Amino acid sequence: MRAARPTGAAATDTDADAPDPAARLAALAAALADETRAAICMTLLEGRAWTAGELARITSVAPSTVSGHLARLLDAGICVTERQGRHSYVRIADAATARLVDELASHAIPGRDAAHAVPVVSAPDPLARARTCYDHFAGRFGMAVTDALEGRGLLRTEGAFQLTEAGREWCGRAGVDLAHHGRRPLASSCLDWTERRRHLGGLAGARLCARALGERWVVRPEGGGRGLRVTGAGEKAFEALLGITPDAWA
Repeated sequence: MRAARPTGAAATDTDADAPDPAARLAALAAALADETRAAICMTLLEGRAWTAGELARITSVAPSTVSGHLARLLDAGICVTERQGRHSYVRIADAATARLVDELASHAIPGRDAAHAVPVVSAPDPLARARTCYDHFAGRFGMAVTDALEGRGLLRTEGAFQLTEAGREWCGRAGVDLAHHGRRPLASSCLDWTERRRHLGGLAGARLCARALGERWVVRPEGGGRGLRVTGAGEKAFEALLGITPDAWA
């Protein structure tokens, strides 16, 4: 994968070697000008990340063929890879790229649905509904919390996750202690293996989860494990704190 071009003054030294704007636009268009690569992008528009093998099955082409197409999309900066455990996942590079691809698709297919829906690999409940990922929330519940934080302007999810100033203030009101974090970032992203989207990790994610467990807003099943159940008190708390209700993670 090609390294990102430096910004600011450092970029000046390499500007002479950069393709002219017309060539760059043509290269971007060429990366999308293939039915399989277009199908890959349409699949990724849903916002989830997929492995190369999964994309091969979805697009009905050989894994080796998909690998070649993914290399083109990665080189063009349309997609990026993200490793989680033993697997490497592919996703659209960022929101701006997703909007560009989505607008092109809408122009080419008037009246199409906003997203190209692809079924997610199933996972047994309650893990798919709510669970911990290391020390923070995951599953549909974790994504509901992350989406609510973003929607309220408390968390920036473009690129690296960042708490906003309003987000820090919200943590204080919610009893989420952000002190004594050492080198751990206040917010970080973690790819959810069932939702295939990024949920909130870092200190804020860990402390929010710890607060919820301490208040018994969420409880673990008898016998332990990573699964979580949101209690009645938790439903009231998360609706009051973030405006989310059980249908968001059902």
